[in-house]
Amino acid sequence: MNSGVLADSQIKQMIASGGIAASSPILNEQIQPASLDLRLGDRAYRVRASFLPGRRSTVAQRLDELTMHEIALTGGAVLEKGCVYVVPLMERVSLPQGMTAAASAKSSIGRLDLMTRVITDHGIEFDRVPEGYDGPLFAEICPQSFSVVAQPGQLLNQIIFRQGKTLLSDEDLRAVHARTPIVSGDPVISDGLGFSVDLKPASGDLVGYRAKRHSGVVDLSKLAHYDPAEYWEEVHTSNGRIILDPGAFYILVSREAIAIPPDCAAEMAPYLAMVGEFRVHYAGFFDPGFGFDAAGGSGSRGVLEVRCHEAPFVLEHGQVVGRLVYERMSELPQQLYGAAGISSNYQGQGLKLSKHFKAV
Repeated sequence: MNSGVLADSQIKQMIASGGIAASSPILNEQIQPASLDLRLGDRAYRVRASFLPGRRSTVAQRLDELTMHEIALTGGAVLEKGCVYVVPLMERVSLPQGMTAAASAKSSIGRLDLMTRVITDHGIEFDRVPEGYDGPLFAEICPQSFSVVAQPGQLLNQIIFRQGKTLLSDEDLRAVHARTPIVSGDPVISDGLGFSVDLKPASGDLVGYRAKRHSGVVDLSKLAHYDPAEYWEEVHTSNGRIILDPGAFYILVSREAIAIPPDCAAEMAPYLAMVGEFRVHYAGFFDPGFGFDAAGGSGSRGVLEVRCHEAPFVLEHGQVVGRLVYERMSELPQQLYGAAGISSNYQGQGLKLSKHFKAV
C-alpha cells in the first residue's frame, strides 16, 4: 500500500478484511472519499470530568471510577450543556503496524459548538489512534452552547486512516498550488496553508453569528428545522473589525476560497495561541474534492468556529486565524466530495450555520 491517507476503496477493503468492524453493519453512506463516519452506540455515561485513560487503563476501567449515571439513547436522550458524556461507538478498529488513525468532529457538529472527541483504550491523546491498536472506540461529548438530543446511529465523529508519512512539505504544497490552485489569491504557505477571516463581505454587513447563552435544545435528527434567531445573534460590522467577547462562540468565514484536489486531503489545525485571545477550534477534515472544480472553479470558503478566551479581543479583516495542513492520498478516491450520492452539505459554501437550522 502506498503511503498516504486511505481512500474510500481502501476503507471498504479494511471493512471487508475486518480491520474495521461494527456491532451493526456499516452503511455505504458512512464512507466518504477519505474518511469514515462513526455512529453512536445505544447508551451514554455521564461522567464527572473529561479524561484520557492513560497507558495503563481501558476506557471501561475509567468509567467505573468516573460515571455518575448511565443514559439509554434509544428513542432520544438530552445531553445537557456543560456536562461530559462518554458514548461507546458502534465501530471498532484493528490497525496494522505502520497505520494510524485520526478522528474529528463532523462539520455540522462543530458548528453546533458540540465538543466531541474520540478516545481509545490506553489512549494518551484525544482523536488519535496509534498503530497496532485493536479495540473499541468511544466518543467523549460535551455540549458547549446548546443542549442536544442524541440517538443511536447518529454521526458526530469521522475518522481517517494514515499509512506511513502523509504530510506535504511546504515545497510540495507550492507545487500542488502551481499545478491545481488550492486557494484564491496568493497562497500563504508556512507549515500548511494559512487562511484569514472575512469581515468585509461583498454585500451587506453581516459577518457572522454568535451563539445565544440561553436557548432551547437542538435535536440532532431534525434538519433545516430550527429558527436561527432563537439560537444565534447576528454579528454585523461596517469597519472590518469585531470585538470577540470572552467565553462567546462565533461562526465566521474565511476570506479565501479553498480547494482540495483529488490527490490530497487536509486537516484544519489550531493556530498558534500567540496570535490573540481566541482559538479557531474543532480541527476538522476536508475530503478530496472540497471546493474543487476540474474546470477551474472558485473553491469553497472555510467556516470558522471561534471561541474567545479570557480577554476581549479585536479581530480584524484579513487577520490570519488558522491553517490547513495538506496530506497526500494513498490513492485517488472513487468519488469526490460534492459528487452525486455523497452527503456534501457544504460544497460551495459561504457563511453558513449547521444543517439543523433553516436557511437565513
